[in-house]
Amino acid sequence: MKNRMSKLVALLAVSALVVGTLAGCGSKEEAAAPVEETVVEEAAPAAEETATAEEAEPAAEETADLSGSISMAGSTSMEKLATALSEVFMAKYPGVTVTAEFTGSSAGIESLAAGSVDIGNSSRALKDSEKEAGAVENIVAIDGIAVVVDPANTVAGLTKDQLIGIYKGEIKNWSEVGGTDAPIVVVGREAGSGTRGAFEELLEVEDACVYANELDSTGAVMAKVASTPGAIGYVSLDVVDDTVLALPLDEVEPTEENIKAGSYFLSRPFVMATKGEVATQSEAVQALFEFLASDEGKELIKSVGLITVD
Repeated sequence: MKNRMSKLVALLAVSALVVGTLAGCGSKEEAAAPVEETVVEEAAPAAEETATAEEAEPAAEETADLSGSISMAGSTSMEKLATALSEVFMAKYPGVTVTAEFTGSSAGIESLAAGSVDIGNSSRALKDSEKEAGAVENIVAIDGIAVVVDPANTVAGLTKDQLIGIYKGEIKNWSEVGGTDAPIVVVGREAGSGTRGAFEELLEVEDACVYANELDSTGAVMAKVASTPGAIGYVSLDVVDDTVLALPLDEVEPTEENIKAGSYFLSRPFVMATKGEVATQSEAVQALFEFLASDEGKELIKSVGLITVD
């Protein structure tokens, strides 16, 4: 009897052990599934982050690897553009140094031909002789030339013929063009200035102008006209402010829209000339031109009051 009781107890114990083991296995299998799902879900973002980082590496390396220097010289009318471009480009490419001197368009192209600068800035189209010397004309923007008078001037505007007459010395008093009885003080730029070259070429008055003052910078012309009763001068459209009045010409206001439409006749290219094609220049210079052609570069051009080349 005792043996039968012992066997029964042993049998019950074994049964309990088997049931417990089976229950334990089931719970482990159920718990394993959520763990696997969690691991998969967390792994996906990590893979995406890695891919994004790998995609960003080439751009970062390209920026870091670009180094060298770029030297520019030339047009004083292009000072605002050249200065803004230098600052933005150096911030974008810390390994590149950009310098700019403002010596006048002709002097800038001469420096380029002599090999002393990488880029010659000209606020006029290049002459045939300059192209024959190896300069390549790269038009980066379009500038309007504004005809400005002192703020007290009452003239509503000028025709092209009247403007030609004033600069040739044939019209000497504002009363002859609808203004008050006051002498006209003709202000212009120095010989070799891109602004002067473009102005005289567009009016076909080369070597025929009679100037009371020939000044060596855009800023000097602005200051002289603003402070001199009866003065008239010409400057880049982008520098015009409320210290002077910009006159309509042939009843057309000097605006970007009118210049693009071709209805305002005093406009000119802003040229960044290179000695040889851009593709043959240093990596830094090529990158500078690529930047100017980009959306970011076009926004920079617009920000300094110029018209983009579409």
